Amino acid sequence: MVNKADIKKVVLAYSGGLDTSIIIPWLKENYNNCEVIAVSADVGQGTELDGLEEKAKKTGASKLYIEDLKEEFIQDYVYPTIKAGAIYEGKYLLGTSFARPIIAKRIAEIALKEGADAICHGCTGKGNDQVRFELAIKAFAPDMAVIAPWREWTIKSRDEEIDYAEAHNIPLRITRETNYSKDKNIWHLSHEGLDLEDPANEPQYNKEGFLELGVSPEKAPDKATYVKIHFEKGVPTAVDGKEMNGVELVSYLNKLGGENGIGLMDLVENRLVGMKSRGVYETPGGTILYKAHDTLETICLDKEVTRMKSYLSIKFADLVYNGQWFTPLREALSAFVDKTQETVTGDVKLKLYKGNIINAGVTSPYTLYDEEVATFDADNVYDQSDAAGFINIFGLPTHVKAKLDQKRNNK
Repeated sequence: MVNKADIKKVVLAYSGGLDTSIIIPWLKENYNNCEVIAVSADVGQGTELDGLEEKAKKTGASKLYIEDLKEEFIQDYVYPTIKAGAIYEGKYLLGTSFARPIIAKRIAEIALKEGADAICHGCTGKGNDQVRFELAIKAFAPDMAVIAPWREWTIKSRDEEIDYAEAHNIPLRITRETNYSKDKNIWHLSHEGLDLEDPANEPQYNKEGFLELGVSPEKAPDKATYVKIHFEKGVPTAVDGKEMNGVELVSYLNKLGGENGIGLMDLVENRLVGMKSRGVYETPGGTILYKAHDTLETICLDKEVTRMKSYLSIKFADLVYNGQWFTPLREALSAFVDKTQETVTGDVKLKLYKGNIINAGVTSPYTLYDEEVATFDADNVYDQSDAAGFINIFGLPTHVKAKLDQKRNNK
């Protein structure tokens, strides 16, 4: 439990959204008019960062850090997760999950530099993000106190948050009617709340203003778009022959995918804290990259590596989802994944059409696909008569059991 009397300076994870907008005055009211230093991590929120410094200071912050973490986010968190093939519960591409560790790490570093007494975040007591933030803080500032207003204040809903903001003359970019809970970064955009809380309701993809990163499949062009992605050791490095850094590449594929209705996902997921929640996700570029990477691996990895990697990808996704990025197990799994990616180099061509991603060709200098062996035409490298002996040995347990069962049944 935080001793309020000891809190003189607080570093706040600040997005400028509803939660953190009201937290600054709330902290000053409830923690002895403490100094509040706001930190906004730029992981690709775009225009959401506009005007944040003026807003933060106007609501009581002494200063605002805006930290550009986009390229580090892509290279050190997103790409390792793609290489692992990690998808939470087979559907969620982890957009919010792997953004939290890098944000919390930087906030912890700033808090230590500023000599802060506590770090504050706006995560709810029902959500996953409180765990993700605080596990990262424990990794980099283990002795730092953490203030989580949602676990303290009497506010119970987003409507009550809006009431508080209005009473304190805090400007908001939302209304009660458009008050979806959203999280946006360069990788994805999530939507939760309002009509989406009932899984029986269809998402309003065609409603004006709902989708931000693209269009619904119905509104996508009637003509297919082709894209070719080049990978080096599992990392995408070029699109259509043009080399790009991580931010450029993901941004370009977001545009391309969004225009073609790619990457919409409506799912009910199992939160770490034990409840189910329903969200709608837009991940156009990420969906393309996962498909391309998986396609390239089909010709570059052998069967046993592929099987083992698929098993471990489930655990990797759980670690990311649960906020356990800075752990020995995640690092060990990444070391295994990096070994598997040594030959995952090549080009993948994909066809994008009205929400669909269709394979259109894959090549690699390390391919394990041998057309001469696999052909249905005549060949000189495979003796089909060898299959009889293989089947006899492979089927020996079945054969023995069947013979012994016959003996027992005939007694």
